[in-house]
Amino acid sequence: MNVELRQLRCLVAIVDEGSFTGAATELGLSQPAVSRQLAALERELGVLLIRRTTRELTPTATGLRVVAHARRVLTEVDDLVGEATEGHAQLRIGYAWSALGRHTLAFQRRWSGTRPETRLHLVRTNSATAGLAEGACDLAVVRKPLDGDRRFDSVIVGLERRYCAMAADDPLARHRSIRLADIGGRTLLVDRRTGTTTTELWPPESRPVAEAVHDVDDWLTAIATGRCVGVTAESTRDQYPRPGVVYRPVRDAEPIAVRLAWWSDAPHPATRAAIELLTDLYRTD
Repeated sequence: MNVELRQLRCLVAIVDEGSFTGAATELGLSQPAVSRQLAALERELGVLLIRRTTRELTPTATGLRVVAHARRVLTEVDDLVGEATEGHAQLRIGYAWSALGRHTLAFQRRWSGTRPETRLHLVRTNSATAGLAEGACDLAVVRKPLDGDRRFDSVIVGLERRYCAMAADDPLARHRSIRLADIGGRTLLVDRRTGTTTTELWPPESRPVAEAVHDVDDWLTAIATGRCVGVTAESTRDQYPRPGVVYRPVRDAEPIAVRLAWWSDAPHPATRAAIELLTDLYRTD
């Protein structure tokens, strides 16, 4: 079966305009061309879609059902074309947990001021590539290197300190900063898909017990109970303040590299501008 989009467009136009003449005017075709398209569609489907009389054209019961489906198909196709041809009018930046931390608002405002022709959208997707592999974004903020995946290129735009998140009444909360050894015997919550912390930060003989979570809200909710702690990027502290949870810098932990990643074979035209702006914002640190 070979149903064509132009046939569906003719069917919808005939029903909307109530005549072949009106449909032809709407579509910029001749009246005979509209009639031929409808006849071809009816032959292809093997059903009568429009009942013709000398006075009017009316859709059959089957025709009404087909028109309803045709409208949905045509809308989806129009959306597809718009996505493909107008995609450069917007820039979607994906992130898994915490976007750009305290730089998020400054980035949004400076972008709209310097690149008003390209709409900016931040998209949270809790996947290893922050939505890049899934097609949810054009660029992705990642804090784990995409090693071995040749589909993507990336560049480091800045560094962030590591912070320990703990319950507000945790004894460690009385300190201005802590060391990795202070939490070596605790239960550590980690997100193995997107998280930046593993037990390998600690020596083998003093590693914490790890438990897995898959979402920042679940992570914070569990930490607030006092049963466990988490070690995360500085941006999480800035993006997710939570009653009952405090953050303390881990002074002997290596910083976390913030990377901007993109598809190597199809970079968005605004990629360079995003890199330059983010690098400038992180440089102020």
